[in-house]
Amino acid sequence: MQPAETEKNPVRYMHTVSEAGRLLPSSSRWNSIALDFKLAPKSSTSYDSIPSQFPKSVDYNLVITDKKHFHRFTFITVAIVFAVIAVALLVHFLPQKHKHQGSSINLKLAINQALTFYDAQKSGNYPRNSPVKYRGDSGLQDGNSAKTNLSGGYYDSGNNIKFTFTTAYTMTLLSWTAMEYQSKYADIDELDHVRDIIRWGTDYLLKVIIPSPAGSNLTLYSQVGSTISTNNEPNDISCWQRPEDMSYVRPVSVCDGSATDLAGEIVAALSAASMVFREDQDYSGKLVQAAESLYEAVTKEDPKKQGTYTSLDACGKQARMLYNSSSYKDELAWGATWLFLATKNTNYLANATEFFLSAKSGETNLDKGVFYWNNKLNAVAVLLAGIRYFQDPGFPYEDVLKFSSNTTDSLMCSYVFKKYLSRTPGGFIIPKPYNGPLLQYAATASFLSKLYSDYIDHLKISGASCETDEFSVTMLRDFASSQVNYILGQNPMKMSYLVGYGGKFPVHVHHRSASIPWDNRHYNCDDGKKWLNSKDPNPQVLLGAMVGGPDTNDKFADQRGNQRFTEPTIASNAGLVAALIALQDPPYNSHDLKNSLWEWT
Repeated sequence: MQPAETEKNPVRYMHTVSEAGRLLPSSSRWNSIALDFKLAPKSSTSYDSIPSQFPKSVDYNLVITDKKHFHRFTFITVAIVFAVIAVALLVHFLPQKHKHQGSSINLKLAINQALTFYDAQKSGNYPRNSPVKYRGDSGLQDGNSAKTNLSGGYYDSGNNIKFTFTTAYTMTLLSWTAMEYQSKYADIDELDHVRDIIRWGTDYLLKVIIPSPAGSNLTLYSQVGSTISTNNEPNDISCWQRPEDMSYVRPVSVCDGSATDLAGEIVAALSAASMVFREDQDYSGKLVQAAESLYEAVTKEDPKKQGTYTSLDACGKQARMLYNSSSYKDELAWGATWLFLATKNTNYLANATEFFLSAKSGETNLDKGVFYWNNKLNAVAVLLAGIRYFQDPGFPYEDVLKFSSNTTDSLMCSYVFKKYLSRTPGGFIIPKPYNGPLLQYAATASFLSKLYSDYIDHLKISGASCETDEFSVTMLRDFASSQVNYILGQNPMKMSYLVGYGGKFPVHVHHRSASIPWDNRHYNCDDGKKWLNSKDPNPQVLLGAMVGGPDTNDKFADQRGNQRFTEPTIASNAGLVAALIALQDPPYNSHDLKNSLWEWT
């Protein structure tokens, strides 16, 4: 390449990192990185190398002519020294308003609370040692209508429906954080807690898969509960009732192997969780075996029959108005990537890169730059970039992996530079151009930006670039902190959108269990209307629930009936947990991958 061409199209290669923490040369030109981000200070000549124009020593004869002035000078000098020391100590010990996490931000507390929300969402035989005391056994008959046992799992949000799709997404994301930041969870005594949450979810996911015997179709259960009322019969949407009091019929939605996106998400969840429980070889093996069997079944399906679960009435009609899936290829890439990480089988990496390219070519403008339950492509790009940086699989994957890292760099630029994404007046990003719940998107953006900063920091790189823009590790971390700090109360409303955190937070959360008294009385659907329409605060604090959040003008309506503002979901909370643990001190050890996703793989 000619010099002019090099300047026009700078080439970036990356070396892998050895177990000793050194950058290793790679076997191909794509797998070694020549980085020139121009972020490091320019070198300059050392002043130590310039000979001094002054002699090495000078003799002075000092004579004190006025002792009074000398004593005064000595007193003033000593006083100044003590004053400087006092000011330094005062500055050191006084609360700092501009620390990295902010004086009012307690991430450890926020993480504990955000995880506790999942304890409040559990269905089935409720654990007696739960920190949430206003919940009990519920949904014990779930699955009876389909002659199967579907008790357990999580209620999705403020209603009593269980969606397999969002449950699987939630378990995948939480498992990812438990692999990347295992030592952080352990440091704040939350590792067992997050593992318990994940296992409660994966135990349920194993139930929703009915393997296909020879000659029969695969069966997946996508939902328990109903969003559509027939003949004015009560259901999980029309009836405002605690899950412990449910007596109405809870239908089960049934799918086959053509629900490609649903299957791909379950594959991702089971694969990721298998690494979380690697010390329990029996359970870990059970998870990865189920993931591989499901993946094989769904990818062998006739391509003409592959599709989204919500396009099929029996499978996803009930979910369309809440979780309408727009594509299935991102879930195939997502599932294959996690299967590769769990098994180290390069056949899955080949599939993942193929699905990733195909999905990127069909990605809609509406979802570009967003990571959430409906689009995993940006998360897949970050994972593939990690595979490139820390594993360097070489031919024939390097072109796609390089594309994934470039895609990730562009994503990071969209986060840190305001010209790419709109922001509210208070500085909150608006990655999707409509006035929907915004917090879920900012939480995952915060997670990905902080995680990627840890990746490049580990490689001892100060930053990266996208086209004409350059970003640094510090810029990524500042962006991640700004979004989390906004969620936790540093916003124009001066309100924490994490329920129970800080001095001001939503008290009319759109949530059945939290809004109905826990007083050992049974409340039917008609009774529930009283609590739904009440202007009083919820009798229970739904600790750790991240609500939908403000609008694009930073305005928030704390109204129980306005679920766009006040309803939490398990999927959005997973993004917040991910962002919080990524930002939690002690910081990521940039020179040690021990107990991380990449140490395992």
